[in-house]
Order: sequence, then structure tokens, then C-alpha cells
Amino acid sequence: MTKAPRGKTLPSDERAALLDVLRVRFEHHRSRHPALTWAKVEAKLTARPEKLWSLREMERTGDEPDVVGQDGKTGEYVFMDCSPQSPAGRQSLCYDRAALDGRKKFPPQGCATELAAAIGIELLTEAEYGELQRLGEFDTKSSSWLKTPPEIRKLGGALFGDRRFGRVFIYHNGADSYFSGRGFRGWLRV
Repeated sequence: MTKAPRGKTLPSDERAALLDVLRVRFEHHRSRHPALTWAKVEAKLTARPEKLWSLREMERTGDEPDVVGQDGKTGEYVFMDCSPQSPAGRQSLCYDRAALDGRKKFPPQGCATELAAAIGIELLTEAEYGELQRLGEFDTKSSSWLKTPPEIRKLGGALFGDRRFGRVFIYHNGADSYFSGRGFRGWLRV
């Protein structure tokens, strides 16, 4: 599990503004979390200021983080990237550092795995991406890198997904590829 960078907290005015944005989104998209209440989510967020920093970074890079569930064992709330398209501030990236270092011609500015770690979030797995897509229609014009199993990555590939023709598709590509419409989606537990 990726941890939020140590010592990263928001000033009180930014914290209040972010909580307000998250509350409005939570209320507007009740179908994503029908059994949950904002007061309980807010209490967890207030107790974990480093998580608010990560949520602000998700928001800053073009995402719309929202609660999509609660872990029955730990009680943690799960936030996922819920922007309609892959977050604009996280596109045109190859998959990981090995792919970036191996790209000799026209390398991108960075890689998905390192940016996710810097933000303090995890890339969605194939199964998590499927769960997100059951909550709405995402990536209808974009695509998103997904956490790739080691056996695929070892062979030079990486997974990505999108929604086309009313269906969700999972594909593979060289991990060193990058496209203007491909970013990544992540999740965070609070």
C-alpha cells in the first residue's frame, strides 16, 4: 500500500475548502455510496490530515475523488478517481520507471507508478477498475493504466482499460508506450 508522503498536511483554509468540495460531490453522487453518511467520512478525514493532502493532490491533477465504499473489516472508506475521463494532469505517462528509463526516443515526462506514489495513492487493479465502471461510465474518450501483475510486467507489458461501445475493455501495451489520452486512476483508503 502506498503511503502518503510524511509531513504533508494542508493549511486549515485549504483543508476546509477541500472538505467542502468532497462533501458536495459525496451528496451529489449518493448512488456511489448509498449506505454511508458524510459525517462519518468527514470524521475519518479530519483524523487523518495526510490523507487530505493526497485527496487534494488527486483533485489538483484533474481527478474527482469520491467515496465508493467502506471496507467491512477495517472500517476504512475507499476513495477512487471518479472523473469522467482519466485525470488530465496524469496523462502522457508511461507505466513505470523501468519503462521510462528504457525509452530512448521521445521519452514522456514521467511514469504512472511514480506519480501515484508521490500523490500517496495506488493504481487501480483490473478488478477495482471493473468495480468503478459498475458505478458509472468512465474513460469513454480516454484510457487508464492499471496495476499490472508482475508476470505481465516482466515480459515488458502493462495493462490499461477503457469503456467503448457500452462495454469495459482491458488491454495490454508495451509499458514504455504513452498517449495523450491515457492516464491512470487510483484509490486511497481513509
